[in-house]
Amino acid sequence: MSIINAPTDARISPRQRSRGLLLILALGLALGCWQLGATGLVDETPPLFAAAGRAMARTGDWLTPRVNGLPRFDKPPLVYWLMGLGYSLPANELWDPLGTWAGRLPSALASVATMLMLGDTLMVHPSAEDSHPRRTAVAAALAFALSPLVQLWSRTAVSDALLSGTLALSLLYQWRCYASGHSRRWWLAWVLLATAVLTKGPVAVVLSGMTLTLFALMRRDLKGLWRCIKPIRGLAITALISLPWYVAELLVEGQPFWDSFFGYHNLQRFTSVVNSHLQPWWFFGVILVVASLPFTPLLLLGLAQTLHPSNLKRAFSSSQPTTTLSLQSFASCWLLSILLLFTTAATKLPSYWLPATPAAAILIALAARSSGQQIRRPLDWAWGATILLTFVFAVGFWSSSIWVPLIDDPEMPTLPAELLASRLVLRAAVCFSVAVVLGLWMIRQKASGRLLAVQGPLVVFQLIALIPMIGLGDRVRQLPIRDVAATVLHHQRPDEPIAMVGVMKPSLHFYTDQVVVYEGTSTNAFINLADRFSKEKRQGWQGVPISKKGSSPSALIVIDSQTMKKKHWRGLNPEPLGQFGIYQVLRFDRRTLDKRALKLHAKGTHPTWEQPRPERY
Repeated sequence: MSIINAPTDARISPRQRSRGLLLILALGLALGCWQLGATGLVDETPPLFAAAGRAMARTGDWLTPRVNGLPRFDKPPLVYWLMGLGYSLPANELWDPLGTWAGRLPSALASVATMLMLGDTLMVHPSAEDSHPRRTAVAAALAFALSPLVQLWSRTAVSDALLSGTLALSLLYQWRCYASGHSRRWWLAWVLLATAVLTKGPVAVVLSGMTLTLFALMRRDLKGLWRCIKPIRGLAITALISLPWYVAELLVEGQPFWDSFFGYHNLQRFTSVVNSHLQPWWFFGVILVVASLPFTPLLLLGLAQTLHPSNLKRAFSSSQPTTTLSLQSFASCWLLSILLLFTTAATKLPSYWLPATPAAAILIALAARSSGQQIRRPLDWAWGATILLTFVFAVGFWSSSIWVPLIDDPEMPTLPAELLASRLVLRAAVCFSVAVVLGLWMIRQKASGRLLAVQGPLVVFQLIALIPMIGLGDRVRQLPIRDVAATVLHHQRPDEPIAMVGVMKPSLHFYTDQVVVYEGTSTNAFINLADRFSKEKRQGWQGVPISKKGSSPSALIVIDSQTMKKKHWRGLNPEPLGQFGIYQVLRFDRRTLDKRALKLHAKGTHPTWEQPRPERY
């Protein structure tokens, strides 16, 4: 048997539902889209995504993502397609001068859509014990939006938030089919799953399958779940929509695509450590705690409620179904599936936890409800711990004059002074202090909606403190790169190659919209640079030896101050064109570079740039 609906008196009217969704939409747009394009892209991954999306719009090649003249097989195309649509809008350069609005919009809208789906699910299927289901729905949406991980990745031009959103919509729609007891529009869940596969690959199918399998085992109702979601036909729909791109890309690009996407970015990431992302096995236990702050105690209470022997007994008994217990169990299976899968993966990144944040939001909102005396004491303890954590954050922000000066980042040497002078940390302190006061007052009153009371000041915190802090960090850290790019474009001569040495920032390619040769600090890197200026070929650019017609006798090189001090970079007499922060823009005579490269080669150093590497930009 499938889950029965809640009693009629727990339902809300269509008008109340519409108002609730409008409120969630307004909050989502404010939190996710306000000042979205006001800052530049943060190195190093977002510029690669944004550049690939823009390249699709500029070249008309919507099949293969390309960055800096090279194929980018890092992720499937959906995020690039959506970014490319933004860059294709008329006069994009005028109303999106930094090129960041189009790059970040897919992430922002995916999170807004997740908020709406969370809220709508809790309003359509309210708990029988919940006297204010619309409050619970809004609280769940905000529990998701206020997660530190969601706050970060909803404003980042990468694919993680889009995967989280598409997977969440698919899973929630599958549960709603089951909770409703019918399979009307069952196919929509599998269409949404196909978009998740086109966002980040087969991991979406694996996570969906693990969640549904655990839930079916917990409910002991595989037959009922199977009948409602029709997995065989559903997987066929998912494959029909998602596989054509993979087949076409494999036919066009061949073995390099297979080796990079399936070999490196899927199999190798799971079985071995890549890009030095080595973390202990308990890493995602810590991320679970951090990702829901300051509401982590309520998340742990929600998990404990699901795993409590009495609730497990009811969950395993499909003859005594309740919508609340079913959704709580489903969210727990969802979260645990992500925890299990990525804990076993060799490569671990905080962003891997992002698809678990919607499940965590459901558990937080359901745990925060007042629903019986048997859990009153655990709920009071969890609520008290939540207020205590909020108080800790308030004290931390009030004591900013102690810890802010300890921030030491060579790329942002002025950040501590500017952050203190802006008084943005004090705004944050006020917001968290108000949240503490409201939380304490709601404990004494034992009123409903106390989770919303604490969330309100945190929404204000994000709008008046966090987003301006992001703007300040952009001005200190990323503005020098934009100034470097403007200087390079201003001084560049015809056919003059561009390179960046030492600290490598893909955003230089994004802002110049030209191929940039990147190399490190070693003597091998020096030889590579000179050799690539003469031999390397990429889409839209190729190196030309100095002796050949059409070559440039000079090269523009962006180099950081520490690399410039190295012995093999001294005594080359470049022409200085500008200095911005730690970066210098210099014009080098290529003959001088070649002579130095020959001397290094005579000492036993050889070029290595032609050796295969899994990722290059």
